[in-house]
Amino acid sequence: MFDRISIVRAPKAPVVLAVFSDDKSLAKGDRNATRDAAVQSVSFRAELGETTAANDGTVILGLGKKADFNAKSARTAGARLVRGLERMKCAKVTFAFGGLFGAKEQRELGQAMGEGLAIANWRVDMFDGKATQRAPRAGNLAIDAGNGAFADGFARGLEIGASVNEARRIAATPPNICTPNWFAGEAKKLAKSAGLTCRVISFADAKKLGMGGIVAVGQGSDEKSLIAILEYKPKRVSAKARGKTLALVGKTLTYDTGGYSLKVNNGMKGMKYDKCGGAAVFGAMHAIAHAKLPLHVVALFPAAENMVSSNAYRPDDIITMYNGTTVEVTNTDAEGRLVLADAISYGCEKYKPTTMIELSTLTGGVVTALGCWSAGYFCDDAKLRDAIESAADRTGEKVWRLPLWKEHKDHMKSQHADIINSNPSRLAHPIQGAAFLDFFVDKSVPFAHIDIAGVGNSESASDLCVAGPTGYGVRMLIDIAEGMC
Repeated sequence: MFDRISIVRAPKAPVVLAVFSDDKSLAKGDRNATRDAAVQSVSFRAELGETTAANDGTVILGLGKKADFNAKSARTAGARLVRGLERMKCAKVTFAFGGLFGAKEQRELGQAMGEGLAIANWRVDMFDGKATQRAPRAGNLAIDAGNGAFADGFARGLEIGASVNEARRIAATPPNICTPNWFAGEAKKLAKSAGLTCRVISFADAKKLGMGGIVAVGQGSDEKSLIAILEYKPKRVSAKARGKTLALVGKTLTYDTGGYSLKVNNGMKGMKYDKCGGAAVFGAMHAIAHAKLPLHVVALFPAAENMVSSNAYRPDDIITMYNGTTVEVTNTDAEGRLVLADAISYGCEKYKPTTMIELSTLTGGVVTALGCWSAGYFCDDAKLRDAIESAADRTGEKVWRLPLWKEHKDHMKSQHADIINSNPSRLAHPIQGAAFLDFFVDKSVPFAHIDIAGVGNSESASDLCVAGPTGYGVRMLIDIAEGMC
């Protein structure tokens, strides 16, 4: 890993060239005997992301088959390239392969490659101590990406990757550090540095406002719950975005023991990642503000720690939510939907959004249904569905739409209150959370619930990510926001 990747002008730096595996030949102006020998070596097959070095210091990058190369491939190539450059101990390089791609696709492929480099160049090492056996970082990497559409896209990709890594930093921070108040402090820091406004609905404020969900979930902890709100108001709104407000909501459970419905059999391990939805929204706001998108965006982060104590909420409690709906608690481990419900109904009433998207690690059921390869999402608005699926295709952050019918909502009815927070029946388990949240959405607001429980973190490394938080959702949310303006 490098300490930092930056874009510079470096005309004398070693050159990075690229070839496809089914056409292992360099452009005429890039050829010389030394480079040709490296490209034609039998040990270099030019597979996607494969690197080799010529004797003159030139780095050759393989791109795989030309017909198969796309944005996803460029992201993978960037991720593998940064690791290759680290092994070669490169401190400066100049890219010279934008001409391999068509004019229309240069920006897209440049952005994808920049994202790949930035995201792959991250690991959880901020908590390393004196006994660490981890290899130190390799210093800084300076890249001259040239001029034109590819270079512009590459620069944007590095910026987006930095925002993804901000989300991963938040997600990876352990619960003894990342409490609701710590998170609110990070939101304030972002607001100050990026020109956002930040306000916090404290635990006492939530009580006064009648936010029964956020109060109940956090009342068992000394670290009381809150809702942090970031708002981005650009000086100029684009013509397309006039009258539009995008609201983002992210579940920010800084730790989840399950409460009195205690997680057992080591089920608590990794519950610091129950804030990955909030972390993704944080990363998206980081990117939106730094890119100065001409669109009004507000983000709500219901933050809580779900603990067990004499003050903790219990199964059989009946609580009244911000919008007046009463909820019978059947399972204190179905806490995320309770804090989200208050944030959603408050956000709809206060900010009158024209689109609302919520991300959360909400159900184990969606992991059973879709595994670690895709998020499950629920949306009744056709235009918003198209925006989500198009963004998912472009960013490679997969989604799969699941149904939400009247029968699912009826499944959440209570005998003693309006609704229950979880049906003891496992029927439609990944849909129960979405059905619950539906009771708190203003029906005039196009709304999507995206359950990222299976994709928010990974137990094993991939080309793009080390084991740990993935930052899933940041790139998709940015793409959706860009499409609105």
